[in-house]
Order: sequence, then C-alpha cells, then structure tokens
Amino acid sequence: MDSQGIEIEKKYDVGEAADVPSLTGVRGVARVGETRTATLDAVYFDTDRHTLASRRMTLRRRTGGGDAGWHLKLPPEPPAASSPDASAGPPAGMSDSAPQQRRELHEPLGQPDVVPDRLLAHLRAYLRGDDVAPVVRLETERTTYPMYAEDGTHLADLLDDRVSAELLGPAGAHGSTLQWREWELELVHGSAELFPAAQPVLADAGAKPSEHASKLARALAAGPDRGASDAAAPAVTVPDKTSPASAVVTSYLAAQIREILAHDPGVRLEEPEAVHDMRSATRRARSALSAYRRLYSAVAVRRLRDELKWLGRILGEPRDAEVMLDRLRGHIADLPPGEAATAVKDQLEDRIGENLNTAYRKLQGTLLSERYYRLLDDLERFRDQPPARPEADAPARKVAGKLVGKAARRLRRSHRAAKNARRGAPHETALHQVRKEAKKLRHVAESVGPVHRKSAAKVAKAAHRQQQALGDFHDSVIARDLLAELGAVPGLAEPVASAYVTLQTRQVQLAAAAEAKYRKVRKKSKKRLKRGVL
Repeated sequence: MDSQGIEIEKKYDVGEAADVPSLTGVRGVARVGETRTATLDAVYFDTDRHTLASRRMTLRRRTGGGDAGWHLKLPPEPPAASSPDASAGPPAGMSDSAPQQRRELHEPLGQPDVVPDRLLAHLRAYLRGDDVAPVVRLETERTTYPMYAEDGTHLADLLDDRVSAELLGPAGAHGSTLQWREWELELVHGSAELFPAAQPVLADAGAKPSEHASKLARALAAGPDRGASDAAAPAVTVPDKTSPASAVVTSYLAAQIREILAHDPGVRLEEPEAVHDMRSATRRARSALSAYRRLYSAVAVRRLRDELKWLGRILGEPRDAEVMLDRLRGHIADLPPGEAATAVKDQLEDRIGENLNTAYRKLQGTLLSERYYRLLDDLERFRDQPPARPEADAPARKVAGKLVGKAARRLRRSHRAAKNARRGAPHETALHQVRKEAKKLRHVAESVGPVHRKSAAKVAKAAHRQQQALGDFHDSVIARDLLAELGAVPGLAEPVASAYVTLQTRQVQLAAAAEAKYRKVRKKSKKRLKRGVL
C-alpha cells in the first residue's frame, strides 16, 4: 500500500564534535522524549545526467528505521501554492536558511532494482524516456530527539545524522566514501514558528544552515560530475508594472508548465479531474503563445502552438467522453424506471464507455511517446531561452493592454457573426467560435494579472462567464446529436425510441437555457468587454 505525506524540515551542517544542545531551551518545547538510534541504509536512484537531482527530487530505497521502503521526494513547495489561474512564476529560489516543504510518497520495499509503478508515474514526465539506476548509497546512523509541548503534542524531531556516502556506477570509481554529520529539524505536529525559535539554540551549538538541499546533493557534489545536481532551470520572477512584456509571457508560461508537470502523474494514474486540469494548462500555454506571438520567433511559436494543440486534442477525447457520460447518466436517472430506461442506459454506457476506454489508451500511449517528451523539452527551453524579438522589451502594461483590447474585439466580432448566422448548425458553430474567443480573452487577461491587477481580473471573470454558458450550450448540442443518432437506429422498441426522444428534447431545452444565460451574462459584462482597455 502506498502512502504519502508532507515533510517540512530544515537542514544544518554541524561539526563532528558538536554536542546536541538542551532542546527545552527552544520556545514552546517543554520536554524531550527518549532518544532512539537506528542505522539507515539507502540507495538513491537517478539518471546518468542526474535529472532528478537537478530538479530537487530524490528517489531512494531505504532499509532500517520505521519507514523502510521506496521513498520519492518531490520538489520543494513554493511559499504560496499556485493555481491554474496563477500568473506568478516559481519562487526566485529556495533560501538556504528557509525550511523546505516537500511532498513525500512511499511504497513497500519490493525488489531492490525495480522502481514501483506508482512512483514511476510521478517521474516519467521528468525522466522523458531515460532509465534510472543506483547512483549513491548512504549509510546513516540516526539519533532522534523527539520534542514535545507542555500538553504532550509531538512538535518536531531533531535528527542527528552521521552519514557515510558511496558513489555508485561509473562515478564510483573516482573516489572513496564521503563522511559528514548533519542535523535535521523536522516538524511532526508543530508549526513553522518552531524553526526561528530553534535557530539561536542550534546556532550556539555550532550548527549553521546546510549548503546542500539534500544528502544526495552533497554526495553528488563530491563526485566527478559535481554541480550536476544544481543545474536547475533559471529562476522566473514575478513581473510587475515596470517589467518588459517578455516577463509576462515567461511567468505565465512557467506557471502552465508547472501545472502540466504537476498533473501528468494524475493523468497516468487516472485520478479524477487530472485530465481536465492538464488540458486547461495546455490550452492556457497555447493561448499565451498565440496572443504574444509577435514578440518571438514565428517558427518557434508556431511549432509549440501546433504541438500544444495536438496534446490538447489527445487530452480532450477522454475528458469530453467523461463529461458526456456524467451528463447523460444524470438525465437517464430522471426517466421513468423500467426496461426502456435500462436499455438506453446500457446502450449509452457501451457507446461512450468504449470511446472513453479507447481515448484513455491513446492518451496513455501519448504520455510515453518521444513526441510528448520533446514538447516538454521545447516548452522548458522556450521558458529558459526565449527566442525573443526586440519588441519583447516593450513595457508590459502597454503591450498587455493592446493585446487584451485586441482579444476583446475578436470576441465582439464573433458575437456579431453568431447573431447574424442562420439558425441551426451555422448558428451553433458560430456560438462555439464565440466560446473559443471568450476563452482566449480570459487567458490573455489572466496573463496580465501581475501588471494590471483588478482590471485584468474583471475582464477574465467576464470572459469566463460567457465561456461557461456557451460550454453548457455546446455540451447540450453534442449530447442532442448523439441521442438523435442512437434513437434513429432501426429496429428499436417503441418505448426505447420514445425514451431517446425524451432525452433529446431535454438537451434542446438545456441548450436554449444556456444560450439565454449567455445573452444575459454578455449584456451584464458588455461595458467592460467593449472597452477592452485595462
């Protein structure tokens, strides 16, 4: 059985002769429990290029202690959690003196050289086809000092580690073992306020914040490929009103790349909403590249947009099937119970379920393909080394305002086209185009949030309302057409055909209601989107 948790800790370098101080001198600590000592033997896995270490991830198989098994530590959490709507980039860098907050996944010991599949699912988007192998063996003699509050709460553990590290693989031939001592202060049920409270007590004992993010990073730094574990991508700063336009794009694109990578494991493991979230990030990245395309090399932008469109389409197939199945299950439940309702339910489950399974198989294959991994490489390369034109240095506020205005004008034109379109399929197609233009406006408004604040948020909100209403309209139209197709199959029993008509009529009613809602929200936001100026 797998398990996971959030690890919040701070590491300290300390001399061999240092004495562990009296921890009751730390504010809030009433007593120290009985110490315990264990020997931990851990083998760390990585690629030849130390891909995981460069992203501040660690994969190990450890024996000894109370948590023997496979452990995967994901990259340190940023100070504030990002969301799909966030335009801020990653933190400018984790301070050496700041505590790290990391998600840690556990799996049973299993086989020594066989990484559990559930952990691999979290790694494939970073490994991108490369294999992992043992790179370092660490033997740690760990003495744990549990720290308790007056009410008995287990606040934290001070871990006194004496470490012996051995490089494995080709690097192992270049040197002998490396030894050192370090302390870790790891929260259990205490708050982060414990870290500054402990700082002077530990400093007086000779401890100082560690120069290395992990034991693995320290071991690799002593090897022939020293520095490989520190080859993380350049920091992306949050743009402000004085930033160039390129900073807005880099920050927004970086946020979407993080979202794609964050939801990749959930898609592989078929977790709820993971496909939707990853698809949304893919669309946002594509929208940003489209809106700001004139600031960059046309060839580079076109290639990324085409590949993001391809990925979005692959993600969309299972997502659309899921939405349709959930929608129609609810409406079938409203039918009078009986053989007709059961027959309709079985037919729809078979039809959409088959499409869903086929789409998921296709998606799983896509996420293992060289094409997908190349897209991730290209996105990160664009983020880190953007092929910018001189126009990218223009003030962000000016450029952003023009782009939002342009997107708002496109939305108004698409609305007029839908209004003048002939009823039936032409009108429905035109409304779908309005939805796509509303989505583009929403995304470009989100991207300029750091430089236009409240006004950008208002535009994004108004566009989102139109997008949602027309999304409901589109889903109703697609469901109506599917029901009409299945209801027209020759030889259907009359009660079954009648049930299909009932469901189809319901979709027609829902489409009309969604279109009416769209007209209402558009009227409400007309002034804001007519200006289109931030």
